[in-house]
Amino acid sequence: MLEFIQTHWQEIAGTLLGFLYLFFELKAHKGMFPTGILMSLFYVGVFFSSKFFAFASINLYFIFAQAYAWWRWHKNPDQENVPLVHTTLKIWIPITIVSAALFAFLWWGLKQFPGESAVAWGDSLITTLSMVAIWMLAQHYIEQWLPLIVANAFSVYLFYSQELYFTTVLYFVYLVASFWGYVKWTKMAKGID
Repeated sequence: MLEFIQTHWQEIAGTLLGFLYLFFELKAHKGMFPTGILMSLFYVGVFFSSKFFAFASINLYFIFAQAYAWWRWHKNPDQENVPLVHTTLKIWIPITIVSAALFAFLWWGLKQFPGESAVAWGDSLITTLSMVAIWMLAQHYIEQWLPLIVANAFSVYLFYSQELYFTTVLYFVYLVASFWGYVKWTKMAKGID
């Protein structure tokens, strides 16, 4: 058992931080940002060693994106109380176009390293959706949960296939929580919570 923990300590630490991050995210609490930064630091190593190169890279991006989102939420003394808003069609159109281009670029880039990433398509998809979701989170868009639902569903399968069992459990919980989070944030935006 000790050998297992020594081998998987980064994944275990990242998973525990991931649960704490989810707790804060569901409450739309600013504690999600420092927790997310720490979680991403652990997962850079986990995903790189598992050959999820794009997702390892996105965890580097997450560190900076979480710092940016944290700054945005702290820009003024009342920033944590900035209302959650719905994403308009005017915003969805460029999000969709940029997402498609980013996905194609990442997939093409990963395919340039034959044999290195057996999960290039899935890695590109979950990376793209996660990048979109973190940007939407920084803007206080309620629908940030929608790309997360899709990303988390694919992540469960992909991480299980790569024997990242702790991470699989974490992303399964994220998947379930993403549905709940979307409903909760929608109610919060209406002042029902």
